[in-house]
Amino acid sequence: MTDLRVLVVDDTIVYRKIVSDILTSIPGVQVVGSANNGKVALSRIEALKPDLITLDVEMPEMNGLEVLERLGGIAPETGVVMLSTLTTRGGDITIKALELGAFDFVPKPQNGSMGENLEAVRRILTPIVLAFQRRKDIRERLRGLPASPPPQASKVLPSRSASAVDIAQRMQKLSTRKAKSEIVAIGISTGGPNALARMMPMLPADIGVPILIVQHMPPVFTASLAKSLNAKCALGVKEAEQGEIIQNNIAYIAPGGKQMKVVAAGDGKNRTLKITDDPPENSCRPSADYLFRSVASHYVGRATGVIMTGMGSDGSAGLKEMKNSGAHIIAQDEASCTVFGMPKEPIESGIVDIVAPLNDIAAAILKTVRP
Repeated sequence: MTDLRVLVVDDTIVYRKIVSDILTSIPGVQVVGSANNGKVALSRIEALKPDLITLDVEMPEMNGLEVLERLGGIAPETGVVMLSTLTTRGGDITIKALELGAFDFVPKPQNGSMGENLEAVRRILTPIVLAFQRRKDIRERLRGLPASPPPQASKVLPSRSASAVDIAQRMQKLSTRKAKSEIVAIGISTGGPNALARMMPMLPADIGVPILIVQHMPPVFTASLAKSLNAKCALGVKEAEQGEIIQNNIAYIAPGGKQMKVVAAGDGKNRTLKITDDPPENSCRPSADYLFRSVASHYVGRATGVIMTGMGSDGSAGLKEMKNSGAHIIAQDEASCTVFGMPKEPIESGIVDIVAPLNDIAAAILKTVRP
């Protein structure tokens, strides 16, 4: 296994040092250089051939998004982790970068000493780099293996990509085995903005149910994500607000840094969204488990749970509760995930009804909500 080669790009010397110090402390990671602006970065990418770039979002001359767009032409295999400011502009650029395929992002702390900022960035950046390193190693091993014959539908393993025939057969079972869903709940993390930007526009404006989404993100970024998806999708997409009545044909994204759950409205008929400061679960706030439990309780036998790309295991416990209450469960397959963390345990535990590639998830959802 060769070292992961990383180029650090930031217009401030403080953050170049913070990020470089963190990276050099990770086993198997080599910092091969740095750059203080986008133009310098592009020239060094061609010379140094890094596996991964940490890329500041807001820089003079050429911002991180412009670098990422150019990168596709000169080094399409190079991964990118964005370093993002906690501002609306920083959030908007970061979401565009993630939709273009950036691996993940790290918010820059706004205050604190250099030591405090270093530790804050370390907590987030280290697992991201380790996840990218694992993905790189897996892909390199797979490239060295002989090509496998296409899988037979009857022998498809849950964690593998399924054939079109197998997916169609399982979707048919999904549409007939249980009652139709009245709500869809989605848990997603690393690779989420790109995956949602591809999947959500496939859903029709008249889907007939609400969609609740937990995307692991801090404040500001979820508002930018909702705005971006709303511009792309036929159905409405918004950041969820405290106390609003859940309506059909709207997708609600949990606000960053908050928990979101379903509660009964005072009229005894409607359901509303409760946004809380309850503690993180699985180190996540918002947490998919937190949302899924409430959906399991309020939509017994009438819900669809969807678990998609992301690090960690958030969502697994909540999906089990949804499954026990009669929900349809859909998981993204390993091959189309940026990181196959969140779907892995639900698939291997056997609670998932269908494992589908990203491009088929919208169709699978529709099978559970349409008569």
